[in-house]
Amino acid sequence: MNLSPYPTIKNDKVLLRQITSTDIPAIVSICFYDALQAKTIEEATAMQAKIDKDIVDGNSIHWGIINSTTNEIVGTCGYYRGLDKGEGELGCVLLPQFYGKGFMTEAMKLAIDYGLNIMGLKKIWAVTTNENIKAVKLLERLNFVKTADLEDNEVEYQLNN
Repeated sequence: MNLSPYPTIKNDKVLLRQITSTDIPAIVSICFYDALQAKTIEEATAMQAKIDKDIVDGNSIHWGIINSTTNEIVGTCGYYRGLDKGEGELGCVLLPQFYGKGFMTEAMKLAIDYGLNIMGLKKIWAVTTNENIKAVKLLERLNFVKTADLEDNEVEYQLNN
């Protein structure tokens, strides 16, 4: 899937845009690649390079979530698997100091709309754990329904559209 030029989408609360090298220090604690978490700026930078390659190859899209008022990065979200089949696993991570402020809800709404209406995805799903109550509530609020119990106490939710 060709995602060039890099899509930027926004509403009054958040802007979803490409992550830049200047964003990395602020998001080291939430940088993941293949379920591994970065521990240093160098590791996060290397992970972002892999993510950027995945984007160029059409395998994923990974946005920084920017507070529209302060221009500060507050988290990340994007589609990470399934694009080659016309579907996408939607994932998200928020910096803890921004929990409960509506940033992730707004970012996910933008990402879902983009996935359905611009990318033409036929199926959108997300995976979390039963213990991640905030993620479960977010997904349910966004019209996802539980579709499967997976290994390691993970659960799959699918957008009910």
